[in-house]
Amino acid sequence: MVAPIGPIQIPSIGSANSLAGTGGTKARTEQVEGTNFGQAVGAALSKIGTQEAAMEQAAEAAATGDLRSVSDYMVAATEAQLTTEITVAVRDRAISAFNDIMRMQL
Repeated sequence: MVAPIGPIQIPSIGSANSLAGTGGTKARTEQVEGTNFGQAVGAALSKIGTQEAAMEQAAEAAATGDLRSVSDYMVAATEAQLTTEITVAVRDRAISAFNDIMRMQL
């Protein structure tokens, strides 16, 4: 099994005034807070799993005649499909970005 990618550390950069050396102003640093990429992808995959499970339950209810409305199944199926397409698009962008970084010359 492949080890997960660790969080990316983004260095804080002071304000433009502190870089220009104008003095007299305090340098502001901004902290980047949030989840790392691995956690975001994991959350998206978890969401896909729950939406596919809801779609399967709606399909089963339609097959057994317990479904209240056909639109319930259609909404669940469309949500699962769109979530999958978005996750695949993000994955493709991440792979493309990784390949671009690997092609950079140092």
